[in-house]
Amino acid sequence: MSASETTPRTIIVKAEPIELCQLLKFSGLAETGGAAKAYISEGQVLLNGVVETQKRKKVMGGDRVTFSDETIVVKVG
Repeated sequence: MSASETTPRTIIVKAEPIELCQLLKFSGLAETGGAAKAYISEGQVLLNGVVETQKRKKVMGGDRVTFSDETIVVKVG
């Protein structure tokens, strides 16, 4: 298990909710918005441990998003 799998990274957003596809791009997990949408529609993204296929799913503070071997936690600040 790599360090990124055990230690989630915190991403601070200015307001909630934020759309899942926007969060992937903003956090750097996806290179572009189009790539983020593809990853989500292919079932590669987990929201709070569950596969999420809604590209515009609203993500709130405290939610955990996992893609590949990296997990981020959303914080509003």
